[in-house]
Amino acid sequence: MSQAQPFGVQGTPLSEWQRSTALRGAQPISAEALVPPGARLVVLAPHPDDEVLACGGLLAAMADRQQDIQLISVTDGEGSHPGSSQWPEARLRAQRRQESEYALAALGLDAARISWHRLDLTDGGVADNAEALIALLSEDLRPSDVLLSTWRHDGHCDHEAVGHCAAQAAASTGATLVEVPIWAWHWAEPNDPRIPWEQARKLTLSDDQLARKRRAITCHASQLQTDTSTGALPVLDAITLERLLQPFELVFL
Repeated sequence: MSQAQPFGVQGTPLSEWQRSTALRGAQPISAEALVPPGARLVVLAPHPDDEVLACGGLLAAMADRQQDIQLISVTDGEGSHPGSSQWPEARLRAQRRQESEYALAALGLDAARISWHRLDLTDGGVADNAEALIALLSEDLRPSDVLLSTWRHDGHCDHEAVGHCAAQAAASTGATLVEVPIWAWHWAEPNDPRIPWEQARKLTLSDDQLARKRRAITCHASQLQTDTSTGALPVLDAITLERLLQPFELVFL
């Protein structure tokens, strides 16, 4: 996830989501059904930490299938602290790359064993490179792949651009598209008709998988601290983390 919080308010609290009949009605899905044996999981992350927030539990579940994982880091998240002297872009870019490496290790993954590509696109400017991203994905994807991206209507410009690119690439290659909401937990309402509930599935996480996801998020220290130079609050505040650390991951098929 990358700054600046595009909504500026705390959003829908977890307690309201826990009363959602639409969310409660989402059908369950297993990791094996989501990524069948022999399939490759290609995770398209707009910013460092999005792969953990979106599917850290799924990645932890696939720790014994690391050869079947490809991570594509679209940007380095260098725009998460605008105007900061504590986190100028060059320092932040290096920091967030390192945080991603630590987070993958916390999930039980070896960065040297999975296929990991960094595209170095500009944080906040993914849409400007959409054609190139679609072409890259279309060349790489196989019909048997499961392409997981942020939801194309998530409410953040990069999340939406990545989602639209993923949808077009999946349609042209025959890969299976899986979209994951991240910012939608913030702005949507518990039974919101804008959410594609009929496509929603719940991947239940084991205690160990949830614990690994939680530890992986703590590796993204730059996103968890107040910026002392600007006074900006953490990008990932306690309320945001509550919503994103439920004992399941919601996906749209």
